[in-house]
Amino acid sequence: MKINLSGPDITQKEIDAAAEVIKSGVLSIGPKLREFEEKFKELLGVKHAIGVNSGTSGLHLLLKSIGIDEGDEVITTPFSFIASTNCILFQRAKPVFVDIDPLTLNINADKIEEAITPRTKAILPVDVFGQPVNMVKIKKIGGKYGLRIIEDSCEAIGSEYLGIKTGTVGDGSVFAFYPNKQITTAEGGIIVTNDDDIANMCRSMRNQGRGEECFTLNHERLGYNYRLSEIHAAIGVVQMERLSEIIKKRQKVADMYNERLKDVEGITIPYIHPEVTNMSWFVYVIQ
Repeated sequence: MKINLSGPDITQKEIDAAAEVIKSGVLSIGPKLREFEEKFKELLGVKHAIGVNSGTSGLHLLLKSIGIDEGDEVITTPFSFIASTNCILFQRAKPVFVDIDPLTLNINADKIEEAITPRTKAILPVDVFGQPVNMVKIKKIGGKYGLRIIEDSCEAIGSEYLGIKTGTVGDGSVFAFYPNKQITTAEGGIIVTNDDDIANMCRSMRNQGRGEECFTLNHERLGYNYRLSEIHAAIGVVQMERLSEIIKKRQKVADMYNERLKDVEGITIPYIHPEVTNMSWFVYVIQ
């Protein structure tokens, strides 16, 4: 018997939504992308949501939009998917690693200040495995030293810390929708922010640096092809409607694992910080 480690939770609704877009002939920068972005804004209560083709692309655009450049330092965690560091290197900046909390596996906020130098421009915390990082504490550090905060929430849609939704505290954040994530668009990501300037820059740069009138060939800055297609967005719309259902399924599985593994010698089940008010369970990691 073969049991997959994980897989996307896809129903006929997602298949029908993708097929409808293909039949429509509108395959890029259309109504489904706008609908997906609106649903994300509504979920998080943020001002802007910008769909992109991956979480990696979203992190890159955010760092570029806040002016991270060659020689700058960005504090982050050494324990994350490689994109959390690659996005810094894309800008020829220097990642400065701060050790993790051995329980939560997230960056240890108590050690961040000792890593700050005159070259430090931003902090990039990661919600590892879906466990939300203490953004309240990190936001205070950023305010004290005048640093920008970019949250990598690629693994943490639906998670909350002290009732605060992941991705809503810093200058901007990114969620990702690879097939192993809580919800998927096959490939894709989304940037969220309350900052108008960051949002405008990211919208422009995801579409080759075009201005607000994205269908004209007026390019105002260096940009990239980081667009999210209508097909991917259509899948995302349906997945967003099923988000609560999908997270409940993951919680049920996690509860089952906890019960079956808690007394097994040599295994440590995941630690969830008591201030985490919702855990969306990207993966279940034992030690």
